[in-house]
Amino acid sequence: MAEKLRTLVTSALPYSNGYLHLGHLAGAYLPADIYARFKRLQAEELLYICGSDEHGVAITIAADKEKSSPKQIIDKYHYANYEAFQKFGMSFDMYSRTSLPEHRETAREFFSDFLKKGYLLEKEEEQFFDPKAEIFLPDRYIEGICPNCGYDKARGDQCDSCGAYYNQIDLKEPKSLVTGEKPVVRKTTHWYMQFDKFQEFLENYINSKERRWKENVVQQSKSWLKQGLSERAITRDLSWGISIEGVEGIAAEKAKGKSIYVWFEAVLGYITATKLWAAEQEKRGLGAAEDWKKWWKDAASRYIAFIGKDNIVFHTLIFPAMLHARDDGYILPENVPANEFLNLEGQKFSKSRNWSIDLIDFVKDFPEEYSIDSLRYTLAMNLPETRDSDFYWKDYQSRNNNELSAIFGNFVNRTLEFVRANFNLQVPNLPEKYKNLAEDWKYFAENYDDLKGDQQKFEQYKKSFIKKYSENDFQILSTLLANIGLVSKHYENFRFRDAITETMNISRAANKYFNDEEPWKSVKQDREKAAKSLYMSVQLCNSLGILFAPLLPFSAQKISSFFGNNFETGTPNYDNEKTNFWEKAKYPLLEEGFRIVIPNQQSEKPFVLFPRVEDSQIKSQIEKLSVQTEEQEPLISFDDFMKVKFRTAIILEAEKVKKSKKLIKLQVDLGNEKRQIVAGIAEHYSPEELIGKTIVVVANLQPAKLMGVESNGMLLAANSPDGKLALITVEGDKIEVGAEVR
Repeated sequence: MAEKLRTLVTSALPYSNGYLHLGHLAGAYLPADIYARFKRLQAEELLYICGSDEHGVAITIAADKEKSSPKQIIDKYHYANYEAFQKFGMSFDMYSRTSLPEHRETAREFFSDFLKKGYLLEKEEEQFFDPKAEIFLPDRYIEGICPNCGYDKARGDQCDSCGAYYNQIDLKEPKSLVTGEKPVVRKTTHWYMQFDKFQEFLENYINSKERRWKENVVQQSKSWLKQGLSERAITRDLSWGISIEGVEGIAAEKAKGKSIYVWFEAVLGYITATKLWAAEQEKRGLGAAEDWKKWWKDAASRYIAFIGKDNIVFHTLIFPAMLHARDDGYILPENVPANEFLNLEGQKFSKSRNWSIDLIDFVKDFPEEYSIDSLRYTLAMNLPETRDSDFYWKDYQSRNNNELSAIFGNFVNRTLEFVRANFNLQVPNLPEKYKNLAEDWKYFAENYDDLKGDQQKFEQYKKSFIKKYSENDFQILSTLLANIGLVSKHYENFRFRDAITETMNISRAANKYFNDEEPWKSVKQDREKAAKSLYMSVQLCNSLGILFAPLLPFSAQKISSFFGNNFETGTPNYDNEKTNFWEKAKYPLLEEGFRIVIPNQQSEKPFVLFPRVEDSQIKSQIEKLSVQTEEQEPLISFDDFMKVKFRTAIILEAEKVKKSKKLIKLQVDLGNEKRQIVAGIAEHYSPEELIGKTIVVVANLQPAKLMGVESNGMLLAANSPDGKLALITVEGDKIEVGAEVR
């Protein structure tokens, strides 16, 4: 008998240099948790792995700003974010850290293996060195004048003003941000992973996933492959990282001060965390330390990597190449369901402008578990699955009040109140007239697919069922069974918004059922019918609790407790015997006469699953978002502006700059002369599609060198907040080349 499929789920490791905000949750964490809970409720073997990414320059910068040490920084944000995750209901099996010694061992193991196999190329290169601090300067620790546009606060390898990329030593008037001193140029040695050796393998891999993966994931991966993979540095001159000192095959003097680049070792944190989980399970007598291998090296396992779109290439190309290069049986991601970005009230999240909602702040202001579930619901209904989306406070209020409270919560609340008032908080006993309802329900559930496959048979069964009970009963059961299938299908295809919409539609149908059955009348005029209606309604409350559990774990747990903890909510469960509660949601699970236990059951005050969110609460939160005005760009005079000469130009030739994945060398015609311009647009345009375009260029810019190639001008392009770039072009047949633009 074949071994049952198991699923490994990971979420991108959050970086420990700041607090998580709602945009992070919508990108890589909430979808993964919903999916993990859903699969566990189906009794599938699943492991959900995550942890903190704790190395790199950004950590040291955060430490400098907070006048702290890197260790204090990562401890501060690791524990704060993990606590916030727990309050948000994240069901990690293991939440680890890349600063642990076990991870150091894993990363050095991969590095050493690649070195022995000849995948690493040793290169000597020039880099800025701060003689006062006695350190080589990473790009983020250097500031100077952009060699392309003259912006005076350009970073080491990229200008935030014009978007140009360049070698850091081409930066004009460089300054060390560590000491303020002018750095000197020194030679240093680094090791490059030869990813170009895996071009064909990765092309085949991506092509094999084309029909299954999201379009944005496939296209971004193919775009990189189309440009051609190149060597990529995997070491840095940095003390805060995993040192390569002592690695066999590297001379001690060359390895000194060298650390493995964080982007290379961070993804290996998934493997380390799985090893640590297995070791913990062994200590608890629930497995063996070597069990981590069944998740990473067994064909019966499948791996799903949840990420935001800024991490796509690392999980579709870089990490798969690393796993393949290891040649040790590692499985590759079966799917990488990356989300786009979530914005806030129509604007990009920005902590510097106070335009952000950190998770720790939300749980501080809304500590109740029902508020957390309302947040999960609102985020889920706005997940940026195919394009950027927004979180609005008013939408949070509306989703809570008009959907969770008025539809789902309303059905549960009034069902329980009617049962309390009229049936002593017991699941009503079915009268003789309806004694076979439970059995007929079960038969319908077990044979639903077969019946739906034969329309005549289905209509015959429908008539028979309605004759015994009512059309309302048939319709609600049909909706329940049909929508459970739809919800499952959507979850399997990572269409979370559709899955949740169909789940809420069951609640809508349940409310309609309650209204159409009118138990407030029948309890006085036809108590047998009232007993039947409320029996159905209580069973539906239980089923809805299961179906909402992946999304609303806290509310689902409350409903489960009403019925004697009748079901799980998709939390980790390491027992060998698992119950498929998802399948059970199709059936009437509660015994007749079962006594329901709800809070304040002796009180006359109705129990409310989702209290309303008041206008005053929302107003207070919106006021907190009052944007701190960013430092205004310095104004220039009209005379200064007139010094800049814009001209139209037609692109004659275009080719990639060697050893650069971002630069393209253009030969352009300005009418009275031809120029060479180097532009950082290779990630957005291929050389072929540029030829013949009429663009706008700055014609009187001083020459500059980018990656050693001279550039005589700068083209104009527009950058969107999500990083997309588009050239400013002119309708070439309506204006001559070299025309002045003003």
